[in-house]
Amino acid sequence: MGSEAPELVEFHITGFKKFHGVADNPTEVIVSKIEEYMRIHGMPNGVQLGSCTVLETAGMGALESLLQLLNTPFEAIEKPLILSPPGDSQGLQHSGGLLSVPHKRIVWVHFGVNSVSNNFAVERRAVNEATFRCPDELGWQPQREPIVPEDGPTSFIRETTMQVRDLVGQLKSEGYDVMESYDAGRFVCNYVYYHSLRQAQKNGIKSLFVHVPMFAVINEERQLQFIAALLNVLATFC
Repeated sequence: MGSEAPELVEFHITGFKKFHGVADNPTEVIVSKIEEYMRIHGMPNGVQLGSCTVLETAGMGALESLLQLLNTPFEAIEKPLILSPPGDSQGLQHSGGLLSVPHKRIVWVHFGVNSVSNNFAVERRAVNEATFRCPDELGWQPQREPIVPEDGPTSFIRETTMQVRDLVGQLKSEGYDVMESYDAGRFVCNYVYYHSLRQAQKNGIKSLFVHVPMFAVINEERQLQFIAALLNVLATFC
């Protein structure tokens, strides 16, 4: 019998543009720069960066483009941004004279800013409630509305399948100021995370949301270091 093809973890990352009260969103910067950062510092073996996307900070108005992004057939991404596969540089391994293609595990990692936080927060769950404290960037301001009505009441919760506590513990041991969180708020971050968790369950993939502070609290270089460490740890947990 030949050996099974190795597994490959492919990350797809999103951040947000500006919104009310935050003219310069740090997640727009770090998501725009993480590809270059990882090219310079290297990706772990068996990990590749599939896409980096900056979203409008909007809910319903941006839903169509969000769902299109979440439902893109992964086979359609023929050329990931960064490839660091197991085996040789072509993403293939030799097994008894034959070539085997890696099995791919897909992980969505969403980043949003918490402008009043002083640390990183890994979100365990999202709630089926849209209550925006201010209009989003397309002018929508729902109040106590279900994000997905067919899911039932606004109290319905979806949780990530990632091992958040262990993940946070590992990142803490590496010197990062990070915590696990049970409340992603009710604004666009929660809205995006809820849809992502829903689609992840539907498509058999994984999803995680992480809040970051402003650069005035933790600077850009340290935040890029954190994201690189996060991806490294996630690759071992998913």
